[in-house]
Amino acid sequence: MVYVLGIESTAHTFGVGIIDSKFNILSDARSVLRPSGTLGIDPGEAAEHHSRVAVNVLLEALDKANLKLKDIDIVAFSKGPGLGPALRIGATLARGLAFKYNKPIYPVHHGLGHIELTVHLTNMKDPLVLLVSGGHTAILAFNEGRWRIYGETLDITVGNLFDSFARRLGIGFPGGPVIERMALKGKRYIELPYNVKGNNVVFSGLLTHATDLVDKYNKYDLAYSLQETAFSMLVEVTERALIQTDKKEICIAGGVASNNRLFNMIKTMAEDHGVKVGRLEGDLRRLNGDNGVQIALLGLLYYEAGTPATDLDKTFVYQRIRVDEEDVPWRM
Repeated sequence: MVYVLGIESTAHTFGVGIIDSKFNILSDARSVLRPSGTLGIDPGEAAEHHSRVAVNVLLEALDKANLKLKDIDIVAFSKGPGLGPALRIGATLARGLAFKYNKPIYPVHHGLGHIELTVHLTNMKDPLVLLVSGGHTAILAFNEGRWRIYGETLDITVGNLFDSFARRLGIGFPGGPVIERMALKGKRYIELPYNVKGNNVVFSGLLTHATDLVDKYNKYDLAYSLQETAFSMLVEVTERALIQTDKKEICIAGGVASNNRLFNMIKTMAEDHGVKVGRLEGDLRRLNGDNGVQIALLGLLYYEAGTPATDLDKTFVYQRIRVDEEDVPWRM
């Protein structure tokens, strides 16, 4: 049996996940930073948090898996995209473990982890993927060795949209789940900017207009209107990409995949095309958010595909790196 340890540290979450070669999830430990300011996640504050909790999260993951560090066969970590100082904490821990115990190490793409984990656990074969989170908003399909982008945000992500609006309302982080609950109490749709460019979306104007109206309208109506507008944009571009790619499955991945309104809107659209829709449900729903399991899975997939481990002096981190820059040898 092969045991893989994955370290996630791209933004607010420091997570460690451990899986085995049969993809049994042995542990999923994490600590989430709750930003103290009103401007979102401060990179320095995130790095300080990760540095403070890293050892405890690691030990918790090992304890839950009933393993020792010497039992781990492969180490993987998030190389990006994300906040530079936060990424470096995870990378440093991973390098230290790989060096001390002489284990192979794989730096992996955080967004690719969201995709592959969700596709694997929903048992989908060749889906169109809607990746929606605080760090990603994109529509992807696999083609010629990589996950290719068929549409994306041209500015901020949908997760960032909700978190930014929540901060304007004085709501703590994360804002998305609170906005979802508030939207259920909304009774009136307030017209907001709807900005779709081909298969791409633009959310910054929507955010600016909605925040300008905070003192003029009922906050529940605004939350409802913001969510309906943003999700309608995503449904439109997802449907367009679906027709272009002729896929028979849609997989929704990332933290915002937990939003029931988005899921139901995508599902309604997909039913018109006879297409299956999936996301992580039930006990697996926790894995929509950032976690070490998604990183461990990629480490295992690269290893099983025969990809050589990375030399320690080449285990770089990248604040900006696109999903479609990553080769996916296990799907070739």
